[in-house]
Amino acid sequence: MRKTIYWIEGDGIGPEIWRAARPVIDAALAAESDMRLDWQELLAGEKAREAEGTPLPEATLKALSGADIAMKGPLGTPVGTGIRSLNVALRQGLDLYACIRPVRHIPGLETPVKHPERVDMVIFRENTEDVYAGVEFAAGTPEARKLAEFLRDELGVTRVAEGAAIGIKPMTEAGSKRLVRRALRYALETGRPSLTLVHKGNIMKFTEGAFRQWGYDVAAEEFGDATCTEKEPVPGRLVVKDRIADAMFQEALLRPEAYSVLATPNLNGDYISDALAAQVGGLGLAPGVNMSDSLAFFEATHGTAPAIAGKDRANPGSIILCGALLMEHLGVPAAAERIRSAVARAIAGKAVTEDLAAQVPGSRVVGCKEFGEIIGENL
Repeated sequence: MRKTIYWIEGDGIGPEIWRAARPVIDAALAAESDMRLDWQELLAGEKAREAEGTPLPEATLKALSGADIAMKGPLGTPVGTGIRSLNVALRQGLDLYACIRPVRHIPGLETPVKHPERVDMVIFRENTEDVYAGVEFAAGTPEARKLAEFLRDELGVTRVAEGAAIGIKPMTEAGSKRLVRRALRYALETGRPSLTLVHKGNIMKFTEGAFRQWGYDVAAEEFGDATCTEKEPVPGRLVVKDRIADAMFQEALLRPEAYSVLATPNLNGDYISDALAAQVGGLGLAPGVNMSDSLAFFEATHGTAPAIAGKDRANPGSIILCGALLMEHLGVPAAAERIRSAVARAIAGKAVTEDLAAQVPGSRVVGCKEFGEIIGENL
């Protein structure tokens, strides 16, 4: 059986991490299945700009809109100017509403916390709404002034200062419920003990507060025979609870073992997924997938690292571990376990890329290419 997988190389260190990662992913699959991947490249980012004059060609979006699996390296986004974000454009254009990030410690990595092994969480982050929707107007523009006038004159909002930049935070019941629904299904299918709704509803009562309530509603209405609340626990059922976002950051440090699956609005999920990754070793070993109802789009969770691009210094671990998520998605969990075990053995063998060296005492620094080869040999 052959399976088509579209892939985007990415900017900066993208080409290097792909050269290290693809042989590992193919070899792990071949060891456990007769399935083979047909890799078909799509253009995005600087490579697309040079070839097509645009960072996100229509041909790329068209191909992805009919696909069921894809992978991508990191794509660059300028701060404060230019295109808002290629990543956001892909998520919104393809309705990749669920960003899913598993976070678990790999033995042998020293981290900023004493007990990183207590962290074993999967974050479900809503991916298309919230402040990332891109409804934003620069300070001093006619649009910002007009919106400020409307808020003051029509709605009586007096707290918008003259000359303010203005952003709008849209959150819908449908968008929130489908994210929580997916997280609930995952938690029940995998036997997780709890799902926590992470929000700032004490302040943003009608957006994040609504996210919290919609989450509880979908749990009660659609999964009522399999869930319960923290206030009314039922033995054997998935416990649905909620935490205010800033308190959740404290809980993640003090009592991470009490949390299993997190469901979050867009911005909260962006923050906490990176913070949790730091607790177990950093973004260099953090995989992720963005999902619609039809497409699973696996991606490296780190940036383009332009300062080290082309120097064989990058860590391909994130995209390699995305391969493990891909294997699970394709129904070959043994291949996923091969990949994770191979990465763990590389860490235990103390031959790591420079970003991991300080976390692996007595380690030998190797390049991106060699690190990939070591992981491949460990398969």
